[in-house]
Amino acid sequence: MADSVKGQPSKRGDARRERWKEHRSVRRAEFVEATIRALATHGPDVGMDEIAAEAGVTKPVIYRHFSDKADLYLAVGARATDLLMEQIVPAIERRGSPRERISAVIDAYLCTIEERPELYRFMTRRSFADRPVDADPASRTEAMIASRLARLLGEYMRLLGLDSGAAEPYAFAVVGAVEKAGDWWLERQTMSRENLRDYLVNIVWHAIDGFTRISGVEIDPDMPLDFDLPSTQLRLVRENPDQQENRETS
Repeated sequence: MADSVKGQPSKRGDARRERWKEHRSVRRAEFVEATIRALATHGPDVGMDEIAAEAGVTKPVIYRHFSDKADLYLAVGARATDLLMEQIVPAIERRGSPRERISAVIDAYLCTIEERPELYRFMTRRSFADRPVDADPASRTEAMIASRLARLLGEYMRLLGLDSGAAEPYAFAVVGAVEKAGDWWLERQTMSRENLRDYLVNIVWHAIDGFTRISGVEIDPDMPLDFDLPSTQLRLVRENPDQQENRETS
């Protein structure tokens, strides 16, 4: 009996395709990890020969699973994004005072690029890809972090009666500043990660503090500000002196 009715795929054929798809996915992941290991050894200018040697295969085997170097670059970029977000997301979502939360996010970012500097340089230099890529992994990662941060800032701004329209530009500005400082630090290494983190925490906090003060709200950076607290506790703020005087004399 024929495996399939004319015009209809056979179940056996479907199973074969699914097995090949799964095998290809596993092999791609293995080659991505081999690339990351090769980067740690050879640096961001690693070539396909070094990657193939690390994977224990010849280059044609890798090209069976990736259409070109750009395809491999994008796959490594997706993995790099996953590794970074695994550290960043818990830091963004942790509870604590504003200063503690800012410090946790910045430290998570700096720790990640410190642990994998060659992977970070590989992604940001973009020289490995042999053709232009539509989805720049480094920019995509920056946008993902900024979008999560913007949602968090927007929630707090609305809760405190502030203009939440500032959340997105603030988030992208903060992420961009921290990223550029991280670039500088990896190249210069003129201070410890802890010192850079503390400097950046102060810069970010004073930017936020300046915005809230202009809006008439002063926040204690060392007191928790959690959504599930009663509103009387959540508003760990006080009016600035001019607003308080105007309210008392009105």
